[in-house]
Amino acid sequence: MRKLLKPIWEGNTQLLKISNISSFYGDLQILFDVSITIEAEEIVCVIGSNGAGKSTLLKSISGSLAVKNGTIQFDGETINHKRPHEIVKQGIIHVPEGRGIFPSLTVLENLEMGSYISSARKSRTDSLDKVFNLFPRLKERRRQIAGTLSGGEQQMLAIGRGLMSLPRLLLLDEPSIGLSPILVDAIMEAIIQIHQQGTAILLVEQNVFHSLNISERAYVLENGSIRMEGNGKDLLNDPHIIEAYMGI
Repeated sequence: MRKLLKPIWEGNTQLLKISNISSFYGDLQILFDVSITIEAEEIVCVIGSNGAGKSTLLKSISGSLAVKNGTIQFDGETINHKRPHEIVKQGIIHVPEGRGIFPSLTVLENLEMGSYISSARKSRTDSLDKVFNLFPRLKERRRQIAGTLSGGEQQMLAIGRGLMSLPRLLLLDEPSIGLSPILVDAIMEAIIQIHQQGTAILLVEQNVFHSLNISERAYVLENGSIRMEGNGKDLLNDPHIIEAYMGI
């Protein structure tokens, strides 16, 4: 798998700024004063154990979970109180854990569902070509019912459907979960290609080695709070990361 050779985001403008947000499920607080930033065209990953709040963070950004305190700004505009469909129109696309495809529809129909907003609909043909170029298996199986695909193919479809919405920021929640090592490499390679085509990515992953290896910057989320942040390569060599997350 290729590693990023240079910070191609360097010098670009800040795209996402999260300042001291707190998020709850009912009365249960999950996130505590979390702050992160993402530059345009940058890959940032968030690592942490199960229950650390990683998925909650993505849901808070995409509007599927209300933020009680703090602010989320996208391209300089506060989006805290926007509804999920409004956030999608601004260019933030969330590919959730578990893929969330439409199992009774074909691969092609699933992808077309991703371009339902008017701005993306105009570019549907071009977007399909790009998705099929990124994931040739989906082109081969475009008439196949999505629920009959393998786990890896379903993950490709979930990411491809997200790309059909022309995201400026792609939120990926555990894209490698449950996949074989070969497919994990394929998914990570696809993420690098998406990034190199100009899309910013916030990657949530338990596969610490792969996520830090392809990310310029990373945050460590523990018990709902940011405990560490830094360059991906530096964190790969950090004793706490090695002991706590890499089983070495």
